[in-house]
Amino acid sequence: MKYTRILFAAAAFAAACTASAEPYKVIVPMGEDVEGAMARLVNFDTGAPIDSVLVEDKAARFEGDIDEPILARVFVDGQRQPVFILEPGTISFNAQEGAFGSMLNDQLREIGRTIQQIGVQYQQATDDVARQAAYTRYEAVIDSTLAANNDNVLGYFMFLNGDAGQLDAAGLREQFAKYPAFAGYERSRKLLEAAEHREATQEGGKFIDFEIPQPDGTIARLSDYVGKGKYTLVDFWASWCGPCIRQTAVLKDIQQKYKDDDRLDILGVAVWDEVDATRQAIQQHGLTWPCILDAQTIPTDLYGISGIPCIILFGPDGTILSRDKQDDDLRAAVDAALN
Repeated sequence: MKYTRILFAAAAFAAACTASAEPYKVIVPMGEDVEGAMARLVNFDTGAPIDSVLVEDKAARFEGDIDEPILARVFVDGQRQPVFILEPGTISFNAQEGAFGSMLNDQLREIGRTIQQIGVQYQQATDDVARQAAYTRYEAVIDSTLAANNDNVLGYFMFLNGDAGQLDAAGLREQFAKYPAFAGYERSRKLLEAAEHREATQEGGKFIDFEIPQPDGTIARLSDYVGKGKYTLVDFWASWCGPCIRQTAVLKDIQQKYKDDDRLDILGVAVWDEVDATRQAIQQHGLTWPCILDAQTIPTDLYGISGIPCIILFGPDGTILSRDKQDDDLRAAVDAALN
């Protein structure tokens, strides 16, 4: 009799687990230029693939079952669609406001509208008092949303889109103590790891070497260029990054200014990019310095780089002299080092 009860309980548990998975349908409008292309639905937190379909009739359509809501994103031909919450229901997209049609996505949409309204109030403010009042309202929206959703993916989305990426390691640990459910996500782990690495690679620290297999079969190392007795300006960049491309003009100015000074080298490191796109950008923008291709996340993980461009000036012995400076600040840092 007791064995029958065990089998019955096991069967009931299995049925409950099966029933917990509910269907979703995701419809993402696409342009004619990607008709017939492969669209990929990916777990935004882990990067794990969920599904792939061909774009047909100007849309990518995904259907499946999901146990609990997660953050997701659709990729087509290297283009990234907005992050949304993959959950049961029919999820559609609006070019201005992103996903809608399901419970959490609709809540997120309303929060986004409120934040946009506050943003307009902030821009239209005529004095510091009004601007501060708008900013206080913005903080209240964020805080109340996190408090009400501190154990679900909507709160996690708001956490990622707040100040999380700008916090140092101590600040992140404080937030994870306040919102322990968020600490279990993969991106949270990487944020904390990046903050720790960022602290270890500030000015005064030594360079951390890495090696990247190149398309021609060779291995490129940072130590091939850094710590060799010269000042080295290393630009972590990507072809699709507008600010990165704008900084190449600054690098060209610096290169021109010190073209007769044999103490300075410039190196590009292409991260989060495709090899062909990097090569095309190098040719299109006339970049004459060497570039390590296809580095992806290896150097950004090691140096705690959460946004690009990230430009680091290394001294002749590999000591970090300047980090995260751009435009005139970058020019001044190079001038100070070489003069």
